[in-house]
Amino acid sequence: MAGTRIRAVLFDKDGTLFDFDATWGAWAKARIEAMARDDAHAMSLSAAIGFDLEQVEFEADSAVIAGTVEEAAELLLPHLPGRELDELVAELDAAAREVPLVAPVPLAPLLTELRGVGMRLGICTNDAEATARAHAARAGVTELFDVIIGYDSGHGAKPTPRPLLAFADALEIAPEEIVMVGDSLHDMKAARAAGMIAIAVLSGPARRAELEPAADAVLDNIGGLPDWLARRGG
Repeated sequence: MAGTRIRAVLFDKDGTLFDFDATWGAWAKARIEAMARDDAHAMSLSAAIGFDLEQVEFEADSAVIAGTVEEAAELLLPHLPGRELDELVAELDAAAREVPLVAPVPLAPLLTELRGVGMRLGICTNDAEATARAHAARAGVTELFDVIIGYDSGHGAKPTPRPLLAFADALEIAPEEIVMVGDSLHDMKAARAAGMIAIAVLSGPARRAELEPAADAVLDNIGGLPDWLARRGG
C-alpha cells in the first residue's frame, strides 16, 4: 500500500481519541464502588472486568478494554444477583456518557488540520453510538467527523471488519485509501481484515511490543498522525 493515496482516517475512540486510563480509570472505580455492597464485593466486581482498584487502571489483558458495554455488563452480571442484563447495559451506557474525557492532544486543532489536508474522518468504536456521539459533542468535535459508528449501529463490533467497511461504503472510499487508528489488537485485526492501513497508538493499555507486529506503524498518540501522513506522502 506504499504508493496508495490516503483519503480518510478512521479513529477508535477510547484509548485513541481519549487516553484510556485517564478517562476510564476513575469512572470505573466510581461505578464499581456504587454497585458494590462492601469492599469484598468491590474486589469481586473489579476482578470480573480486569480492573485494579488500588492503581485505578485496567489490567492489560482486561476484556473490557476493547469490548462492548454489553460484554462488560455480562462479566459483571454474575456478581450482581437480581440485576437484569438489559437494565445493567442501560445503566452503564447512561453513566458512560458523563465520563470525564481526557484527550492525549487537543482534538479540535488536530482534526481541523487533518480536514485541512483533505482527509475525511470517522469514529469506529466498540462503545455505543449514542455514547460516542455524546463524547464527540462534549469535546466539541462532532462536526469534524463524517461518520460515527458504534457496536450497536448495525454493523457488529471490532475485530470484525464490518463496521470499518461500513465507513468506507458510506464515503465511497476504497478501504486501502483509509487509515484505521487504534490502541488495541482488536483495532489492528479489524484494519487488516478490512484491507485498511493499521496505525497503532500508545494512549491505551497495550504496549509497543504487543502492537508493533500487528501494525504498519506505532505512534505515541494521535498527535503524531499529521507528520506520519506527511512522511508517507499521504
